[in-house]
Amino acid sequence: MRVMGLDYGSKTVGVAISDPLGLTAQPIEIVRRKSENKLRQTLARLEALIQEYQVTRIVLGFPKNMNNTIGERALKSLEFKEMLERRTGLSVVMWDERLTTVEANRTLIEGKVRREDRGKYVDALAAVFILQGYLESLCALETTEMDGK
Repeated sequence: MRVMGLDYGSKTVGVAISDPLGLTAQPIEIVRRKSENKLRQTLARLEALIQEYQVTRIVLGFPKNMNNTIGERALKSLEFKEMLERRTGLSVVMWDERLTTVEANRTLIEGKVRREDRGKYVDALAAVFILQGYLESLCALETTEMDGK
């Protein structure tokens, strides 16, 4: 069972994929588009990746405001979720992505990636953090269930 993690932005979608056991997340690419509303090619590329990696579930970053409210960006993510579910037939889980881009940038800085090169990686790395958080929550849930038996 592979899970795909997505960091949906106004002109990019960072894409990460889990290993077959669902334990770790790896970046695979950043899908870029010329304008925010041009999603046909983006959705087609995501469908191709879903087929290639045999994805069974999608985790989509949910960019809530820091005070836990839902703003314009989060509403656009919910619309994108509906499009993904219609096009792919897969379940899409919304995952709180607050500070994942900050964390991705910090990781790239610590890795000594030059400022002008960070844009090439930050969205895919943010998708990794979104997906890894989800995968770890599943492991924690399974551990809790096993401890309760």
